Amino acid sequence: MFVLLEIMFSCFSRRALAFFALGCLTAGCSIYAQDPEAPSTLQLGERLFLTNCAQCHGPEGDAIPGFDIGHGKFRHTNTDTGLADIIKNGIPGTAMPPHTFTGFAPGVSSAQSQVSAIIAYLHHLAESSLNDSIVSGDASRGKAVFEGKGGCRSCHAVRGNGSHLGPDLSDIGAARRPADLLRSIQDPAAEVLPQSRFVRVVPRSGATLTGRLLNEDAFSVQLIDAKEQIHSFWRADLREFTFLDGSIMQSYKDKLSAEEISDLVNYLVSLKGFGN
Repeated sequence: MFVLLEIMFSCFSRRALAFFALGCLTAGCSIYAQDPEAPSTLQLGERLFLTNCAQCHGPEGDAIPGFDIGHGKFRHTNTDTGLADIIKNGIPGTAMPPHTFTGFAPGVSSAQSQVSAIIAYLHHLAESSLNDSIVSGDASRGKAVFEGKGGCRSCHAVRGNGSHLGPDLSDIGAARRPADLLRSIQDPAAEVLPQSRFVRVVPRSGATLTGRLLNEDAFSVQLIDAKEQIHSFWRADLREFTFLDGSIMQSYKDKLSAEEISDLVNYLVSLKGFGN
């Protein structure tokens, strides 16, 4: 969110681009095409960071030894202008290549705006990391909460177990910071990621249907309903296509104890993919 710069954007290497392409397929192709409103600067920066950079730098920007960009520690520059130059032109002689942004988000007029959003998010990441205490808890107890009292598997799957109504969480710990996971548990409506948006469609013939948006383009939309059935529609055959406000996920702030929430966050942080 939230939301790496030395070698920043080394994640734009061939390996990272492959990850990005895979992420596009699983999240519904265009991460911004699903968002009907222009994101804020920090929201845009976070999304660009998580989509393009977290695979290499980690969600907190500290995954590459010696390059803790998530805590504002840069070697080649101390200015925003310098950071922008690194993002756009890369660092000669390193794995950090030049990068040109294309495919602007709604309300974002230029590639420069996306570069500025990433820099703003890096500042936010560094500032918030100073205040975020490490969430204490037990991952094994958190798994029990996830599968039991929390009822999380009624919407989410982990390593093939659970529902696909909500996003798969098998690698959520590699994509989201503990503070962001905590916020999502306590206040799900604070930020609804594109891959979590629910929509209502009204066909010209047939019943109204509500579900999570899987993908959309200029001609068609695909969604998954509460019975985990996938539906595809041609836009020309729809009388209505509407994004639903907020999140269908309930807040657990008053449903779980502070200890249970800490345990749940630690379990989610431990989910790094099928190989972990």
